[in-house]
Amino acid sequence: MKLTIHGAAMQVTGSMHLLQVGQYKILVDCGLDYEKEHNVQVNEDFDFRPEEIDVVVLTHAHIDHSGNLPTLVRLGFSGQILCTPPTADLTELLLLDSVNIFMQKAQKGRRHKRHRHQSAGAQPLYLQKHVMDTVDRFVTIGFNRPFRINGDIELTFITAGHLLGAASAVFKVNDNGVEKTIAFTGDIGRKNYPVLNDPEPLPPVDYLVSESTYGGRLHTKDVSAEQVLTEIIDKVCLKEQGRLIIPAFSIGRTQSLVFALNKIFSSGLLAPVKVFVDSPMATMATGIFRKHHQHVNPEAQEFYNKQGDEFEFENLTYVENLKDSRQVSNYYEPCIIISSAGMLEGGRIQDHLFYNIQNYYCTILFIGYCAKGTLGHRLLRGDSIVHIKDRDLAVYATIKQTDVLSAHGDHDDLLNNIKQQNKDTLKQVFLVHGEAGSMQLLADAAEQEGYHVTIPEKKGLTYEL
Repeated sequence: MKLTIHGAAMQVTGSMHLLQVGQYKILVDCGLDYEKEHNVQVNEDFDFRPEEIDVVVLTHAHIDHSGNLPTLVRLGFSGQILCTPPTADLTELLLLDSVNIFMQKAQKGRRHKRHRHQSAGAQPLYLQKHVMDTVDRFVTIGFNRPFRINGDIELTFITAGHLLGAASAVFKVNDNGVEKTIAFTGDIGRKNYPVLNDPEPLPPVDYLVSESTYGGRLHTKDVSAEQVLTEIIDKVCLKEQGRLIIPAFSIGRTQSLVFALNKIFSSGLLAPVKVFVDSPMATMATGIFRKHHQHVNPEAQEFYNKQGDEFEFENLTYVENLKDSRQVSNYYEPCIIISSAGMLEGGRIQDHLFYNIQNYYCTILFIGYCAKGTLGHRLLRGDSIVHIKDRDLAVYATIKQTDVLSAHGDHDDLLNNIKQQNKDTLKQVFLVHGEAGSMQLLADAAEQEGYHVTIPEKKGLTYEL
C-alpha cells in the first residue's frame, strides 16, 4: 500500500492524496490550489494520469477539496466519486459557482490584455459541461455505513463536523493478505458549533492523514458566537449607526451565522437590525440544509421544532438578483450585509467592498480563514491600499476578525483527534492542509505525546505503508 501526497503539502489549499493498493488507485479529494498567484492553469498539472485513477473519495464540498474534480474529469477520469448525500448537493453548487468565477476572470483578462499570451492564460479551467459530467459520477454513501469499494478495500465515512456532510474517510485494506487501516481526517470541525454536529471519534487505525490548519493556534474560549456578535453589532450598527459587512462562505459559514443572528434577535438581546444575505448561492445552499435537515445538530433541530425555521427571522432578507444587490448599497440605515466569498476572491462581496472600503462608518468582520494571496489575507495583514475592481482604494473601513465562527478545530482539537489513537499501534501520522509553522507546532506536540509524525515537505512524495 502506498500513499502519495499530491496537494496541501506545507500549505492549506489544494488537498489531493493518492492511496494505491496494488494496482488500484484511490484519489482522496481533488481540491483547487488557491496559492498559485492568479495562475489557476497550474491546477491542470497532475503528477499522475487522471484516466488511471479508479475512484475518488470526496471528504466535503469546499473548493480546496473538491474544486479540481471537473479538471480531473475533463482530462480523462471516468470512475465514481464517493461522498455523502449533502456533500454531493453542496459540491454541485460550488463547482458551478467556480465556473462563473473563471468566466468572469477570463472576460476581465480579455478586456485588459496587454500581450497575446496573457489572454490565453486567463482561459477558464473548466466549463459547466465538465461540472455536470463530474456530478454524474457522484455515488452517495451514508455516515457510518461500511461501503466495499472492491474485494480488498472498505470505506466508512465518519462525521467530521466541519460542514454539512463533511466526513473523515476511513479505509480498511487487505494488502496482500495483511489488513491495514488508514484514515483521512478531511477538515475537522469544532464541538458546539452552530448548526453542525460535533466531530465523531475515529476508530483505531494504523495510519492517520490529518489536517493541521490551526496547529499552534487556539480559538477563543468561554465565549459564544452570540456573545461576540452581539457586542460587535451593538457597537457598529446601534451605537455608531454604521454598516457591518461580513464576508462569509455561502455554504456552511453563512447558515451558521444566520442561525446565530436568529438566536440573538429572536431572544431580544438587541434591537432589530436589517440583515441582508447577498448571495444567490447562499440561498440555494440554505435550501440544501433544509433538505438534509436530519444532518444538522440537535440544537438546530430543537430550535426548528419550537420556534420554526432557524434560517428565517424578521428583518432578514435573502437578496436574489443583481438589481436588488445594488440597491443594498443604497440602503443608508444601519445594517448587516453577509456576502460571499469568504476570502473576497470574487462574488458580490467585492461590490460591497468597492463601495464601503473607504467608509469610516463601515466595519468588515472576517469570521474565517483567508489563504495567502487572497484579498482577504491582504486586508487582514493591514494593507493600507488594496486593488478592487480595477482600482486601487485606500482602506478607511475598520477591519476586524473573530474566530468564534471558524469551522476548523483548533490546536487542541487537532491534537486530541490524534490522541484518540493508541500511540503503540498507530504507526504514522502525516500532517497536511496547513502552513509550515502550524504543521510543525502540531507535529512537536504530537511527538511529545509519543506519536510518530511526518510532514511531507512537497507534493509528489510517496510513502510505503
